Amino acid sequence: MTKSPITSHVLDTATGQPAAGLPVQLSRLEGETWQTVDEAITDADGRIMTWRVPDQDLGFGTYRLRFQLQSYLGDSAFYPYADVVFALADERHHHIPLLLSPFGYSTYRGS
Repeated sequence: MTKSPITSHVLDTATGQPAAGLPVQLSRLEGETWQTVDEAITDADGRIMTWRVPDQDLGFGTYRLRFQLQSYLGDSAFYPYADVVFALADERHHHIPLLLSPFGYSTYRGS
């Protein structure tokens, strides 16, 4: 199985473990409205390597990954979700990591 042009890896910095079982929604900005492209759940290693949508349908545009933090962290989540918005503007692989804890999160352009 090949990996998607958009992948993610989520690490729980409070436990030092991958964030397994975290729901993530992939959306694309169409005009001024977000359209859901797909939804997935992180695997045992905290990764999403493929989406059900065909890769060729993930064209250039503005995308959002919505990480459902409250679903993963429960009542200890200060942020119910984390939105990471990014531009898919070239053919390169786009890896979007997320580091999370009950009171914060960060992201960066991965490789």
